[in-house]
Amino acid sequence: MADGAGLNSFTSRVTKRVSNVNVAPVAANIRRKSRQQSQRRTTHNRVVLERVLGITTSNSSGLACDPNTGLVAYPAGCVVVILHPKKNKQNHILNTSRLFSFSPMVKSYLVNSGHMPCVRVWDVAEQTQVAEVQCHKYGVACVAFSTNSSYIVSVGYQHDMTVSVWEWRKGTVIASNKVSSRVLSVSFSEDNSYFVTAGNRHVKFWYLDASKERRVNSTVPLIGRSGLLGEQRNSMFCGLSCGRGNMASSTYCITSSGLLCQFNSRRMLDAWVDLKTTSARCLSVNEVFIFCGCADGTVRLFSPQNLHYITTLHRPHCLGVDITQGLQPGHLFVADPKAEYPDTLALTFDPVTRHLTCVYNDHSVYVWDVRDIKNVGKVYSALYHSGCVWSLEVCTYPDMDLSRSCLPPGSFLTCSSDNTIRLWHRSLSNLIVYVGEDTQHLQTEGERGEGGGMDAKSGIRVLGISPDGQHLAAGDRNGNVHIFGLQFMDQLQKIEAHDSEVLCLEFSPAETGLHLLASASRDRLIHIFNMEKNYSLEQTVYDHSASITAIKFTEVLMVSCGADKSIYFRTAEQSSEGLNFARSHHVVEKTTLYDMDLDATHTHTAIACQDRNIRVYNVKSGKMKKCFKGSTSDDGTLLKVQMDPAGIYLATSCSDKSICIFDYESGECVATLFGHSEIVTGMRFSQDCRHLITISGDSCVFLWRLDSQMTNCMRKRLAERKRTAGLTATAKAPTKEQLIRDEHTLERKEQINPRTTAKDLVKMLEETSTKVSISTVKRVLYRHNLKGCSARKKPLLQNRH
Repeated sequence: MADGAGLNSFTSRVTKRVSNVNVAPVAANIRRKSRQQSQRRTTHNRVVLERVLGITTSNSSGLACDPNTGLVAYPAGCVVVILHPKKNKQNHILNTSRLFSFSPMVKSYLVNSGHMPCVRVWDVAEQTQVAEVQCHKYGVACVAFSTNSSYIVSVGYQHDMTVSVWEWRKGTVIASNKVSSRVLSVSFSEDNSYFVTAGNRHVKFWYLDASKERRVNSTVPLIGRSGLLGEQRNSMFCGLSCGRGNMASSTYCITSSGLLCQFNSRRMLDAWVDLKTTSARCLSVNEVFIFCGCADGTVRLFSPQNLHYITTLHRPHCLGVDITQGLQPGHLFVADPKAEYPDTLALTFDPVTRHLTCVYNDHSVYVWDVRDIKNVGKVYSALYHSGCVWSLEVCTYPDMDLSRSCLPPGSFLTCSSDNTIRLWHRSLSNLIVYVGEDTQHLQTEGERGEGGGMDAKSGIRVLGISPDGQHLAAGDRNGNVHIFGLQFMDQLQKIEAHDSEVLCLEFSPAETGLHLLASASRDRLIHIFNMEKNYSLEQTVYDHSASITAIKFTEVLMVSCGADKSIYFRTAEQSSEGLNFARSHHVVEKTTLYDMDLDATHTHTAIACQDRNIRVYNVKSGKMKKCFKGSTSDDGTLLKVQMDPAGIYLATSCSDKSICIFDYESGECVATLFGHSEIVTGMRFSQDCRHLITISGDSCVFLWRLDSQMTNCMRKRLAERKRTAGLTATAKAPTKEQLIRDEHTLERKEQINPRTTAKDLVKMLEETSTKVSISTVKRVLYRHNLKGCSARKKPLLQNRH
């Protein structure tokens, strides 16, 4: 998230940036300031983050549960997601946060640390920041509230080497000291007299009471004592929790090798038990159970009193699971000896509702009801992308026949480096298509075991949906183009098209009368395939000298741009050898061209340029119509551009991870959005004009809700365009089925009234949203053994001899 953006407003809303211009007259300045303030108030609520589909938690420090309300907090990019598991509702706090801890007080506070680095305390109910302190130089590794919520302890990164305790209501650090080891976890004792840190060959007890006695009016050194590790002195302690209730004097740790350790009140390693797993990552402790998160989705339960084994919870879905089977009861409990499961990354336990929240390294979230450990139930689950999300396609297009569409309206598809294509509908993942049999791509790259590293060229890079809504094209990073049937999501064909990753896929619109698929790649080639001939190769275009970043069809034209700073305009020509696209215009710019989109009329194309400008060209003449700045920042590069269905607004994404929405006609910035922690790789406006969907390299999908004024404006423009065209739907070329149906209509019309003219037949077809010419009508009549004659002497239509 950009510095200062979203941090001072403390909501998921965005504001419009208005430039101040200094003018000499004071009265003019006052009028200008009041006008700018009113404009800010008007645009403040224009775009709101409605839903986050993703999670970026990497350990238990990035997962917390409110002991009072049962809310669960986790990071998703630069957004803190506050989830209500039972209601499946989300609230959001915009912040560069990674680590969380809930206050045990009745009024919930959430402490989180960010990249700045500083530690911030938020009021969850009000979604406002109440305190902030900067006491670390390089970053914050973990944070925790004291049991009485008076203090917060924060531990810096290994190069920071600082552990600090601060009284957050006063904003002052009361004690601090150096720590030389890498710290992975921290936990406060139940009586607040000490806290413990754990990490690489490190378990240390820090005593607050002794530090308070030495404190006068300044920060004093923390008094720390190392734990006596004994045989485990070389272990990596990746999870830690102080005991509760009768075992408050004990401290429990878990090692990465799979050992559960117990330290007594004298800091001695008193006992340990083998978890019988290849690795372990996290644990959560309460008065009754110790939950240990292990490899292969395993969560084992032990007794805090004597470390006796109690049971093992049900594992989540296996890698590569068909989630449509989730509708069948008991699908999680079917054991498959060959199945692979994701590792458990983070755990948090709610003592009131007795819900255990688990996060796994395939970026899935489960909430288990463990009130009865013999009958554990699932309260909530979500499966998200585990790698960079590369491409996004909305399933409903203006020229698509909804009655023939295979997917529900409002749904959309995404593809990722995890080798999956996912269908989302009503903010849920309804279908996952796994491309290839290797399920190791589903697990987060940094969390796999040996031998499970991800191939650098894995994953699906780009998607495209055919205008009739029947086929889905997917280009991977190895240069292959996969064709899927959208009805059953089965792979129909695999084309080895390119030598490098496929960067663009584009179907020709239905109104062109052509049925083509164009693919462009980093290998500088454009392949054009004929859909009617089973996707046979129609033509290969060699014009570009560098990677091709975007390609679009309009009428009989094809436009492409690339990293060679060139824009090529090509016209379709029919020759004896077949269809051929010949170059009509060639424009060379002084900057790299990263993306392109057509306006609503398909007469102009808007191109995102490296110099942060949007250049608009006429597709027929190749001349530039206008140029305006496409980012509110003075740094970075424009990466993506997207027009809304009505052609009123234009959204851009910049390399500084920001998203801007502009008025296409005036070039005025309407809204600026922040929230992704990596570059935004794709954007789409929903077909109902209510949402903007964005995807990013942080593996998250964001749904932004546009305000009613923007939505109504777009819908009004769409209605006006339909009225101007005199059609109830967008004019489109008739399909074969429509022509057959219309031929029968012509025959029936001739039987009823033989003196019907060709113009009458054309008008009749236009009333059924089928636009044809008089010559087409005459050809159809001729095929049915009919011909036209003068209406003065004989009927217009009669049998020809």
